[in-house]
Amino acid sequence: MTESENAKRAVLDEMNQAAELGGGEARIQRQHEQGKYTARERIERLLDPKSFIEFDKFVTHRCSQFGIENQKYLGDGVITGIGTINGRQVAIFSQDFTCWGGALGEAFAKKICKVMDYALNNMIPVIGINDSGGARIQEGVASLAGYAEIFYRNVDCSGVIPQISLIMGPCAGGAVYSPAMTDFIFMVDQTSYMFVTGPDVIKTVTHEEVTKDELGGAKTHNEKSGVAQFICRDEDDCFERVRELMFFIPQSNNEKPQDVPTQDNVERVNNSLKTFIPDSSKKPYDMKEIILEIVDNKHFFEVQSLFAQNILCGFARMGGMAIGIVANQPNFLAGVLDINSATKAARFVRFCDAFNIPLLTLVDVPGFLPGTVQEYGGIIRHGAKLLYAFSEATVPMVTLITRKAYGGAYDVMASKHIRADINLAYPRSEIAVMGADGAVNIIFRNELKGLKGKDFDKKKAELVLNYENEFNNPYKAAELGYIDEVIYPEETRRKLIKHFQFLKHKNVKRPARKHGNIPL
Repeated sequence: MTESENAKRAVLDEMNQAAELGGGEARIQRQHEQGKYTARERIERLLDPKSFIEFDKFVTHRCSQFGIENQKYLGDGVITGIGTINGRQVAIFSQDFTCWGGALGEAFAKKICKVMDYALNNMIPVIGINDSGGARIQEGVASLAGYAEIFYRNVDCSGVIPQISLIMGPCAGGAVYSPAMTDFIFMVDQTSYMFVTGPDVIKTVTHEEVTKDELGGAKTHNEKSGVAQFICRDEDDCFERVRELMFFIPQSNNEKPQDVPTQDNVERVNNSLKTFIPDSSKKPYDMKEIILEIVDNKHFFEVQSLFAQNILCGFARMGGMAIGIVANQPNFLAGVLDINSATKAARFVRFCDAFNIPLLTLVDVPGFLPGTVQEYGGIIRHGAKLLYAFSEATVPMVTLITRKAYGGAYDVMASKHIRADINLAYPRSEIAVMGADGAVNIIFRNELKGLKGKDFDKKKAELVLNYENEFNNPYKAAELGYIDEVIYPEETRRKLIKHFQFLKHKNVKRPARKHGNIPL
């Protein structure tokens, strides 16, 4: 090798080292002291070993004002490229807080847009690791333009390729809207937060005093706002959970999730379910126990587990097939539908439908939550979101009523009438406009009006029993073809797997339209 070639290699080595050092050793040390990895370390820990190929490693900004022209970092504060997770290709960007606090400028934004375009053109998921103080003030409107270019691409990619956001530090101001438009947001407890306006501005404008964690921390967005879908103990836990999510979803909307061989017998009998559901229709039970009993290897990957806990959403496999599960949770608010649960489930249903993931709906719902708070909050509009999402879905849909299915909530929860493919019910399930007690009070109020004491109690008990025998069972619905089969609980796993296997090649064509108008 000539001296000239050696010199050129030395220059490249030097530039690589400078780019990989980011904002310098002192800032890297500060990042570690806060319990955070660097942008580059995060990519290395998330992706398969030695799979990362970097783009635009030597890009720098072009700003010539406010003294920033004298400070340049190779890569401009964001690392972008491609790699693999469990052998599957992904595109990725990771914001570097050691460079100007991860602030976004024009070149920074162009790098993200470039890797997002690459992901869309090659139909692979895109993962964004966010750790940024917001827009780079020195670059003014060019920074705002950069954000808008990213937002536009988020919309372009929506429903075409999976988009996953990891919030690893601050994500403030306009920066929050890019993660908000992605499919899943992971946050790390104690070290990540999101808000449009920070505590100082809030104190000035509204005189409220609130900490960053209370305002936009991981617990806040997982429990209260529903902005995030996952809360993680630390960054390593976050990477593991992202890899777990990738196990259930396809590369794009052109594919279906890959089947995975399972050792869990598809003919396994669910004996524990024979007596699992309580005799009393008012007694709670944990729907998650049913899910764990019927899915492969008791593996249920729950989404938004801390938000709207009256409904369960998540991924599992049955007979090796990936499915999405939506289930009322009688253990929380009796499994009633309300504003938050309807919105949570609707978003999940639409993700599954966009990416060809079959849907299993487990129903035990007493109705919609009554009250002025819900009505004033728009329960009609929000409840309609879930109705819309199920009605719009064209993936295979199997519904099982485990106990109650009352009123309009029966219709909304993937009923036969909104085109679920297969509707099943347990023998003790109740399908009616409302519970027997309430129905009797309305229908027979004149008969009961003059009665008192034991006479009243005896007559009402007789009418309730008659109503239950006539209406609060699955057989009237089965007579009308609204329930395809009444099954024994111990047959659940075997029956569901068979139906999903038969529905594998379902193909529904919708009327041509630009898009529907979901009641947002």
